[in-house]
Amino acid sequence: MPEIDIDHLRGWIGRTREVEDLVTPRLVAEYRATLAPHLAPVREGEAPLALHWCLAPDTPAADALGPDGHAAKGGFLPPVPLPRRMWAGGEIETLAPLRIGDRVVRRETVSDVAVKHGRTGTLCFVTVRHDYETERGPAIRDRQDIVYREASRPGDAAPAVRPVPAQDDAAWSVQANSVLLFRYSAMTFNGHRFHYDHPYATQVEGYPGLVVHGPMQASLLLNLAAIRLGRVPARFRYRGVSPMIAGSRFAVAGRREGEAFHGWTAVDGAVCMEADAEG
Repeated sequence: MPEIDIDHLRGWIGRTREVEDLVTPRLVAEYRATLAPHLAPVREGEAPLALHWCLAPDTPAADALGPDGHAAKGGFLPPVPLPRRMWAGGEIETLAPLRIGDRVVRRETVSDVAVKHGRTGTLCFVTVRHDYETERGPAIRDRQDIVYREASRPGDAAPAVRPVPAQDDAAWSVQANSVLLFRYSAMTFNGHRFHYDHPYATQVEGYPGLVVHGPMQASLLLNLAAIRLGRVPARFRYRGVSPMIAGSRFAVAGRREGEAFHGWTAVDGAVCMEADAEG
């Protein structure tokens, strides 16, 4: 395993950039075509929930990509010397809806870099905060936790499985096929090869198959939370529990608990992502 110079990596804390994009009718139509009918109703003219993750995607040139299909490390994000990257979790604070036609500015800040040692080896977490604003003012505050992991090794133990709660609260059954993964990758301009390149996902990163996007699972859970609560939650937190592998149907489940929501995605009775919402 390469040595991690945490002091060097923490030098990226405070680094910022600003990008902007439009909420276009075409993007809204693509999003609905990909995730409907599993979307919460919104007022006329408003964008579907979690569409903000499709705005202003990173667009590195083809010759500026790393071997995994992401932008090469060491630009806006620190050059973490671990090969496997995943979206580990985060939090969304909704202040106001996005509307079709909005020009949205996103300000991004690297807010933390930390190294942890767990059962699966060394992990490096990079936290990025995003502030989305329209001409009407702040709309969404979003925190993303990115985790970098060691390369897979032959004989590595399978990740621990967390069973779904005993109470069955499944709302939707979604087919996790390659078309769904392609469409979501296209909308978000996500070049990570483990979403579409089966030999790379299995032979290089060591997964059993193609990996289903974490933010897509979180998008479905946010929409289910809004349906269960009867409103868009002010705060929504989500955390990856285990990678979801494409090829079968997965459940999107959750229940209202007083004025809060608890939900999860699952395949074959094992939780892949869990989420909580309130407000």
